[in-house]
Amino acid sequence: MNQIPQKPIFIAGPCVIESAELLNTIAAELVRIAHETDVDIVFKASFDKANRTSIHSFRGPGLERGLQMLDDVKQSYGLRITTDIHETYQAQAAAQVVDILQIPAFLCRQTDLLVAAARTGRIVNVKKAQFLSGPDMQFPVEKCRDAGAREVWLTERGNAFGYNNLVVDFRNIPDMLPLADRVVMDCTHSVQRPGAAGGKTGGDRRFVPAMAKAAKAFGATGFFFETHPNPEQALSDGPNMLLLQDLEGLVRELIKD
Repeated sequence: MNQIPQKPIFIAGPCVIESAELLNTIAAELVRIAHETDVDIVFKASFDKANRTSIHSFRGPGLERGLQMLDDVKQSYGLRITTDIHETYQAQAAAQVVDILQIPAFLCRQTDLLVAAARTGRIVNVKKAQFLSGPDMQFPVEKCRDAGAREVWLTERGNAFGYNNLVVDFRNIPDMLPLADRVVMDCTHSVQRPGAAGGKTGGDRRFVPAMAKAAKAFGATGFFFETHPNPEQALSDGPNMLLLQDLEGLVRELIKD
């Protein structure tokens, strides 16, 4: 665990891979923002959204095609890449392309998945479940470290608050800082309204900047934003995604002293 003050890292990208054109549009903007602000930005997109509310929802291009598209982004733009995995067999394949393996919140206690991710040698970013506290994340971290993970991150994304709602207890951030190498605030998933939009997840992007600023005050060392040039047309998580045109301004606010 690194207790030396860290320069914040940013994770950004679309929820799911929709097309090569979308990936290129967002990646080019992330490179520009990184250059203009001197921040480290990791590109994120999912090859498969295996936890969609409805069987009819768009899931993405799948493992093989999706990883090829992510590799194209990596080679073309020089960005580090992260994506989420849902099955143990996906870990090694994804690790051939991505730099950080993300474990979805619903799966953060799945021992075999954590072990498979850790054994790849990649950074493992474990999202805190909506039903766990910050201190509870000691045990997923231990599973990763015991399996040989060289670096483990934790991501706060809110807790279930009754039906179809989340609330963020920002005390989870300082609680998790001693456990992990980095603690990231997922500023867009934390404003979701899970399953509250007639067979899909709703949300309210108005609160994304406030989530980010509050997390900074509580010591977060990373910030996660799903972003899209036209969230209303996004195929997944549109209501809580940040407008791509608004990303640079928020990044600049977060890196102010």
